[in-house]
Amino acid sequence: MFKTIKNDLPASIVVFFVALPLCLGIALASGAPLFSGLIAGIIGGIVVGLLSGSKIGVSGPAAGLAAIVLTAIGTLGGYENFLLAVVIGGIIQILFGALKAGIIGYYFPSSVIKGMLTGIGIIIILKQIPHFFGYDKAFTLFKVNGETTLTQIFNIFDHIQVGSTIIGFLGLAILLLWDKVLSKKSKIFQIVQGPLVAVAVGIIFYVITQPYTSLNISESHLVNVPIPDDLSTFFAQFSFPNFGAISNPDIWIVAFTIALVASLETLLCVEATDKLDPNKNVTPTNRELFAQGTGNIISGLIGGLPITQVIVRSSANIQSGGKSKLSAIIHGFLLIISVVLIPRLLNMIPLSVLAAILLIVGYKLAKPKLFKKMYQMGWKQWIPFNVTVFGIVFIDLLYGIGLGLAVGIIVILIKSYQNSHFLHIEDKSNGKQKLKMTLAEEVTFFNKGAILKELDRLPENSFLELDVRKTRFLDNDIVEILEDFAHKAKTRHIDIKLISERGIVENPDSYIEFFKLRPKTA
Repeated sequence: MFKTIKNDLPASIVVFFVALPLCLGIALASGAPLFSGLIAGIIGGIVVGLLSGSKIGVSGPAAGLAAIVLTAIGTLGGYENFLLAVVIGGIIQILFGALKAGIIGYYFPSSVIKGMLTGIGIIIILKQIPHFFGYDKAFTLFKVNGETTLTQIFNIFDHIQVGSTIIGFLGLAILLLWDKVLSKKSKIFQIVQGPLVAVAVGIIFYVITQPYTSLNISESHLVNVPIPDDLSTFFAQFSFPNFGAISNPDIWIVAFTIALVASLETLLCVEATDKLDPNKNVTPTNRELFAQGTGNIISGLIGGLPITQVIVRSSANIQSGGKSKLSAIIHGFLLIISVVLIPRLLNMIPLSVLAAILLIVGYKLAKPKLFKKMYQMGWKQWIPFNVTVFGIVFIDLLYGIGLGLAVGIIVILIKSYQNSHFLHIEDKSNGKQKLKMTLAEEVTFFNKGAILKELDRLPENSFLELDVRKTRFLDNDIVEILEDFAHKAKTRHIDIKLISERGIVENPDSYIEFFKLRPKTA
C-alpha cells in the first residue's frame, strides 16, 4: 500500500473533505445523532478499508439507507434498539458473504449502473445548490416541513447570503483553476489539492469577514461538528445497543432489511467503482460483504449508522488520484483527528465551500456528454439508463435502480428469448496452452459474471482464440468486459486472436476493431 502514498495521501484529504459533510448530513437526514454519522465514516474508512479487497472504494454512512433508518428509529422505540438491528444486520451480511451471494452484483446491466452514477450526480448537484448560496442550514435528503430540494432552489433568490455566495464562487473558481490549469503546470499543484486550498481560503474568508455584517457567514451555514469539553464528554457521545430487545421480531425484520439493502447498494457501488477505476481492478464481492458486515457490527456496537460502500466518496477518491486502500484508511484517521483535535477549526468551514467541492464531484458523475453517449448506443441502453436516472432523482435511489433493472430485463427479453452460454475448450500445442472460447448466438448481461470469472481464470503466457462468428446479439456489458480484458491481457502476457465473420484481428489494443467486425445484427 505504502508504495503509492504520494497519490493516496492527497486523495485521502479530498475524500475527507467530501466525507465530513456527508457524514453529518446523512445523520441529520436519518434522525440520528450527528456523531453517529462520524462514527460510521471512521469505521467505514479504517475497519472496512483494511478488510476490503477494493483498492479505491470508500465506505461510510449511505444516503440510500437514510429513509430506512429514519423510519426504523421511530418504530423500534429508540436509537439503542436500532443499533441492535445494525449489529444483527452486519452478522447477516457476513453470512451473505459466506454463502457467496456477492455474485449478484454482476447481474445488473451497465446502463442501470451508469444511470445510478448519473442520478446520484444530479442529486448531489441539486442538494448543494442551496448550500452554495447560503440558503438552508442543513442537508435535506427528503421532504422536511413541506420543503424539498426543488422548492429550496426556487426560493434561493429570496434568501441569498452574500458571504456564502462569494466564497462559494471563489471556491468553485479555485477548484476549476486547479483542475484545468495549475495541476498540469507543476507537481506541487498535484500534491496540494484544490479542495484543500478552497477550504483554507473559506476559513480565512470567514475569519476576516466576521466584523462585517453584510459579508459575515452565520453559524448555521458553517460545518457543525460536536465539540467535547473533555475526554469524558467525548466518550459520552457514544451509544450502545440494547441487547435486551433481541427477542423483538421487529428488530430482526429491520436487521434483515438493513443487511439486504446495504449489501445490494454496496455491490452496485462496487460494480460502478470498478468501472470508474482506470486500472480496471476487480473487487472480490464476497470479501466485500464480509468487510461491510464486520464494519456494521462494530459501528452498531459503538453508536454508528449502517455502512455501505459509497460511490460519492469512491469516485472522489478515483478522481483525486487514489491508487490503493491506504487513501480510504487515512481518510478515516483524518476524521478521528478532526473530531478530537480541531473541531473548532472545522466549524469555521463555510458549507458553501464544501458545496462547491461536491458540485464538481456531481458534475463529473453526471456529465451531459454521457447522455449523448448512451443515446448513441441504442435504445436498449438509452431507455434503462434514463428510467434509472429519473427514478433516482424523482423517487428514491433503490426505487430508481429497481425500475431501471426491471426495464433492462424487459428490453433483454424482447431481444432475446433465452439465456445464452459459451463454450470453453482447452488445447495444448507447441508447449503453450491454447484456449478457445466460442460465444453463443445470443450473449446478454446475464452471462457477465460467468464470462468475467472465466477470463480472470485464464493462465498467464497463454493464447486465447475468441470466436464470435455465431454471435448475433452481444450485449454492451459483454463488450465492456472484453475491453477491460484487452487491457489486462497485456500485463498477463496473453495473446488474443479474435475471429469474426468479417475477418481476424490479432492482439487488438482495444475492441474498437470488434465493433467493426461483428455482424450488423449484434
